[in-house]
Amino acid sequence: MMMTDEWLRVIDESELLSRMIVCSEQAAAYRLAHNEVYTDPALLEDIRDFARMKEQYEEVQRFGRYHPDYSTIMKQIRVKKRELDLDDKIAALKVAENDLQDLLDEVSLLIGKTVSESVKVPVSNPFFSKDSSCGGSCGSGGSCSCSA
Repeated sequence: MMMTDEWLRVIDESELLSRMIVCSEQAAAYRLAHNEVYTDPALLEDIRDFARMKEQYEEVQRFGRYHPDYSTIMKQIRVKKRELDLDDKIAALKVAENDLQDLLDEVSLLIGKTVSESVKVPVSNPFFSKDSSCGGSCGSGGSCSCSA
């Protein structure tokens, strides 16, 4: 394939768009929230504890209710998950992550619809799925017929 002026323009514009996204308020808020979570030593220890519990959980899942520690592990992992979910820094990170994902979904839809109305664009937010011919179930193992 030959590189034409049109291709060079598309590449330049895509680089400009990516710089704009990286410099957006949503991306800055995400970086700040991510930094807050991953520079807190106590929170990092809680995250490591949860990761170890997840490994135990996966082991228990192999045997189901027949595992001797099934009830204990299931209860502990739910309590730890709830504890992490209620942490202000983690909650802020999740909100920032969703905001950034919404921005990326919106940009993807705009680009896709610019190319063609029949382009299928996978989106993570159900709000945008009505604009997407994909239906939004691509990443979740759903029965989406899109090729994304």
